[in-house]
Amino acid sequence: MNSLNSSRPRVALFEPRIPQNTGTIGRSCLAFNLPLDIIKPTGFSFEDKYLKRAGLDYWPDVDVHLYESFEQYKKLFINSRIIALTKKSNNLISDIIYKDTDILLFGREDTGLPDKIISKCEIVAGIPMPGGENQKKTGGVRSLNLSVACGIVCYSTCLQLNLLSK
Repeated sequence: MNSLNSSRPRVALFEPRIPQNTGTIGRSCLAFNLPLDIIKPTGFSFEDKYLKRAGLDYWPDVDVHLYESFEQYKKLFINSRIIALTKKSNNLISDIIYKDTDILLFGREDTGLPDKIISKCEIVAGIPMPGGENQKKTGGVRSLNLSVACGIVCYSTCLQLNLLSK
């Protein structure tokens, strides 16, 4: 598949640090038939045993592409909207009308997406979560694991675009 010209959304990871998350996200991308773009630098080698273990025997089949910088990446996908996924947004993923050319951009596990990257994205959104007093009472979490968040967003996007198999 020539995914640079595909009519399916893309998943992009900005400077991922944890190989297990990247491997799991790659597996999810394969399951949803979405390309996976990785914007360097990463916090691991692509020979990492944890990356391969999390991706299982699926990793060789993942449509993965590496990019040297966000600037290089953005120049290549000028006809795509980049959707920054962050817990910092009050705009919800459920309020977006997705396009098949959208890019779902996720930040680093430790610091998320920097403001300078978010400001270059066409849409900024987050996953709706119970919060406020309810979170305090239940001892809720501050954020989801990157691979879990990515799975939720990929599923929501593919569901809305009717890209899921029956």
